[in-house]
Amino acid sequence: MDRYRFILSGGGTGGHIYPAVAIANELKRRYPDAEFLFVGAKDKMEMEKVPQAGYEIKGLWISGLQRKLTLKNLMFPLKLISSLLEARKIVKQFKPHVAIGTGGFASGPLLRMAESSGVPCVLQEQNSYAGITNKLLANKAEKICVAYDGMERFFPKEKIVKTGNPIRTDLVQIKESKKEAASFFGLDGNKKTLLVLGGSLGARRINQLIEKELSFFEKQGLQVLWQCGKLYHEEYKKYESESVKVLAFVNRMDLAYASADVIISRAGAGSVSELCLVGKPVIFIPSPNVAEDHQTQNAQALVAIDAAIMLRESELDEAFATRFSELMESKEMQEKLGEQIKKMAMPKATEHIVDEIEKLLKK
Repeated sequence: MDRYRFILSGGGTGGHIYPAVAIANELKRRYPDAEFLFVGAKDKMEMEKVPQAGYEIKGLWISGLQRKLTLKNLMFPLKLISSLLEARKIVKQFKPHVAIGTGGFASGPLLRMAESSGVPCVLQEQNSYAGITNKLLANKAEKICVAYDGMERFFPKEKIVKTGNPIRTDLVQIKESKKEAASFFGLDGNKKTLLVLGGSLGARRINQLIEKELSFFEKQGLQVLWQCGKLYHEEYKKYESESVKVLAFVNRMDLAYASADVIISRAGAGSVSELCLVGKPVIFIPSPNVAEDHQTQNAQALVAIDAAIMLRESELDEAFATRFSELMESKEMQEKLGEQIKKMAMPKATEHIVDEIEKLLKK
């Protein structure tokens, strides 16, 4: 038997890249001599992140369709044809045993060409509202690994396996106590801590909200660990104080989560899956600027079972202070949200996805 070869594609954002890398790492653990090749979009972050994780990547000349009529959209057919031809060549040369797609436009041409060459394909859909690429690929895929119930409205029911989303391994077991974690960031281990997460790049609207409410948080007796994103760090670092820590990004997410009593976050699929594992009260502020408004759908799936609070960006001015005060004043509400969100955690997601891939190898 020759060595197994796995081809993986997904990108455009960290939410598609991270799951692909996590799946590759688990496959490598089970098959140490397997070969891996990633395929991404030429000018996107996967071209940097995947090699950092120790894998080879090839880039396609592809981008998503813009929602507005732009020159880029006129180029789309040309880019698509070019990417399909390049993807066919890559599949022919690499001869993968299985192709794995984690969403994002870059995975479309690669998975389409793998399917048409008879390579079994596995899709991983992170969101509660399926992305367009995965919807287009679903009919030919062997298995579709999902994180939410009710995904048969997008995919053939018999192909769906509920596995959950891959999680960073350092978060599966958060060992540090709140006091140790707080002192790592220079915070007081005896005070209540609000953790603010705006995604890897930060979120302008969340940052504006936190800036406006700093004195309100102080009155509530809260200290703030504020991940504002590298785009905004220059603008907000002036608020750094004994009780407010302003970070461009958080290197030790396990410690950030351990130090938090309450969390304000975007609702990207990866963040939601991590926060289920953490099991603390969360206020989600979904980004309205993402495809198919999937962050709102992700948050609503938790709100529906009393596992989180959601505020749209448009509601922040009038509703934030009231909703936040209600939460901080009710120990019962805090406990209920923490317990309910924890029930949604699926810490073995990566292993379950790779179990499905293994079944295809044995066919």
